[in-house]
Amino acid sequence: MNHPVAGLSVAARQALRTGDWAGVKNYARQILKADRHNADGWFLSGLVAKTSGRPWAAIDAFSRAIRQDPARYDAAIELAWQYWAAVRLDEALPLLEKYESLLYKSPLYLEMAAGIYSRLGLHEKAYPLYRQATVLQPEVGRFQESLAKCAVFVGEIDQADSIYRKLLQQAPNHQRNHYELSKLKRAKDFTHVDQMKAVLKNTGLSAEKNIFLYYALAKELEDLGEWSEAFDYYKFAGDAAGGVAREAGYDVSRDVELIDRIISVCDADWLATRVNANPGSPDAKTPIFIVGLPRTGTTLTERIIASHSLVESADETQFMQLTLQRVAGSTAGGEMKPATIEMAARKDARRIATGYLEGVSYRLGDAPFFIDKLPENFLYLGFIAKAFPDARIVHLKRNPMDTCFAMYKQSFFRFAYRLEDIAEYYLAYDRLARHWEELLKDRIIEVEYEALVQDPDTQIRWLLEELGLDFEEACLDFHLNAAPSATASTVQVREKAHTRSVDKWRHWEQQLGPLKERLEANGISVD
Repeated sequence: MNHPVAGLSVAARQALRTGDWAGVKNYARQILKADRHNADGWFLSGLVAKTSGRPWAAIDAFSRAIRQDPARYDAAIELAWQYWAAVRLDEALPLLEKYESLLYKSPLYLEMAAGIYSRLGLHEKAYPLYRQATVLQPEVGRFQESLAKCAVFVGEIDQADSIYRKLLQQAPNHQRNHYELSKLKRAKDFTHVDQMKAVLKNTGLSAEKNIFLYYALAKELEDLGEWSEAFDYYKFAGDAAGGVAREAGYDVSRDVELIDRIISVCDADWLATRVNANPGSPDAKTPIFIVGLPRTGTTLTERIIASHSLVESADETQFMQLTLQRVAGSTAGGEMKPATIEMAARKDARRIATGYLEGVSYRLGDAPFFIDKLPENFLYLGFIAKAFPDARIVHLKRNPMDTCFAMYKQSFFRFAYRLEDIAEYYLAYDRLARHWEELLKDRIIEVEYEALVQDPDTQIRWLLEELGLDFEEACLDFHLNAAPSATASTVQVREKAHTRSVDKWRHWEQQLGPLKERLEANGISVD
């Protein structure tokens, strides 16, 4: 590199440190004007394009940087990130794997690469990279938080517990870390509860800034059997989170409208036009879709089936929804629209099958069966049945009150922040469940959560038979399955089946009275 260009690169780095993106852009242009083949000029141009929201320009610039200098791991990881964001996963993964060995002295790009692996669902690959980043810069809290979160996914619960406790010693008011810590183990005393209450008192923040602390307090108070106070904090959390969601424009009626549109579009006449959509390879894998409302035992069921020697798990993926959006011609990602359902329903099911398998393929090995256990795929069972005539569909059912309150207790589901919204969503879900039962009949294997945890031996043997799989003892010992899990149940699935959550809603029967009345008034039995 000649001296003028070298000086421009140094100046560009100084501009980067101060956030002077106009300066970075100017220096990158000067570098490329002086030397069109300069890798750093293209790398800097890629950063400018990335920051200004021009992903295709960023992809082009980072690609050019690598062509000029194949050793530029920074450009390669930046490019992999852009590929991930564009859902070009079959291009992101090879880049990560090719350049991973060059990252071990760069904590920044170790963390970025690990983050992409995590977003690809490959937590076992992300974990050592996060760990190395913390070795290089142990003082960076963000690196420690990322390692702790990934440690939970790969089953290193004690390590995550230790990290969060150390972080909270350094920053006692960090609400998200209190929340993450609360989820790891059952509270045995009020020590952490008292610490979190002190944070609320000392910080004096408004409710919408205390959401995670409210959820954490509620969870630990529930662990300790303080049922009434736990409900109070769940309600504080839900009210605050619901307020934020409504300010952002959320209305449960949109979710209900989507479900009702699916019922009207995916009818018997539509299904009757199906073709043999499975891609025609004799080695084609058979998908097993595990669906249902969240918190109904889908992760438990996934761990059981995935413990079989002929089955592997892709965990939870968005590929069915993304494929439907792409086939329909809408922008991939984001909220599913009723119009997208109508457009996708007019398309050849073979396109859906092919697109879905292309998306999920990087997650799969040699097993003939694979699991996709995203609960929300329940919305798309008609498309699944049409695209994959041989697919197995497992639908989890659980007591309606336990299901609704279990969702209410989580921070993830916008339709579950208010009990009134949960009731409307559950009624729409029930309509859709009855629609699929009538339309797909014995294509669906119904699993009762309560029966599964009360008599796992009998139910697991029955389930494997329904799936066409021979019984294997490992399926009874599913809790020993070391595979990563990145769901809300990631901690629970590493213990044996238990009945602690059966009929748990009755601890709050008085508070949940209006929800119960609303469901029963619409023919939903809660007993």
